[in-house]
Amino acid sequence: MKSTVQEIRERFDHEVERFSNLETGQAATMDARLCMELVAEAAARVTPGARDLLDIGCGAGNYTLMMLRQMAGLNCTLVDLSVRMLEKARERVMAAGAGKVTTAQGDMREVEFGEGRFDVVVSAATLHHLRTDAEWRAMFEKVYRALRPGGSFWVFDLIEQATPELQAMMWGRYGEYLVGMKGGGEAGQKYREAVFAYVAKEDTPRSLLFQTGLMEAAGFKGVDVLHKNGPFAAFVGVKG
Repeated sequence: MKSTVQEIRERFDHEVERFSNLETGQAATMDARLCMELVAEAAARVTPGARDLLDIGCGAGNYTLMMLRQMAGLNCTLVDLSVRMLEKARERVMAAGAGKVTTAQGDMREVEFGEGRFDVVVSAATLHHLRTDAEWRAMFEKVYRALRPGGSFWVFDLIEQATPELQAMMWGRYGEYLVGMKGGGEAGQKYREAVFAYVAKEDTPRSLLFQTGLMEAAGFKGVDVLHKNGPFAAFVGVKG
């Protein structure tokens, strides 16, 4: 049985301070800083002159802060399940010189994004909470509608491999990475098992090709991969 929306909200309500620091909040995510920096720079190049940003699952605001370093003064709409995360994200984003800052608390499947409102949409370590194929399809279609022509959708997230043997291999390598984070030994083994346990409980990732296929089916052009390392990938689709 997967975690309920309420259980996920409660967990993140208690993780605000940890997620306010990129080094601690995304510690279990391979190449988190690299991918966010790549996305921010790439978004500035692909969508020059962007004015309005939507951050789905903004957490404490790390992703939007990276975007503001490349595109100062963006109007930012922040969406998250946790009120406490949104409060922290708003505080940090406003202090970083954003333009208008709007927040929306709720399940990303239910929050209305509107039509043609944004130039850039980003989502980091959030879509893996979607469950059914229909929910995944609806999310990509909703983001497509929310973008202006020429707008771009940037995803950085946990993924799975389509081939079971490759999934086992990548998951094994990820486990080694987690053990190494704690210096190996018993502490590393316990940390790996803790991360694996909450991924199994909370997350429902899909393969990179499944998600880029949904982008194309929704109407995105210029679908491309920025980075992939083990079970994590960063990729983009541009609205024609």
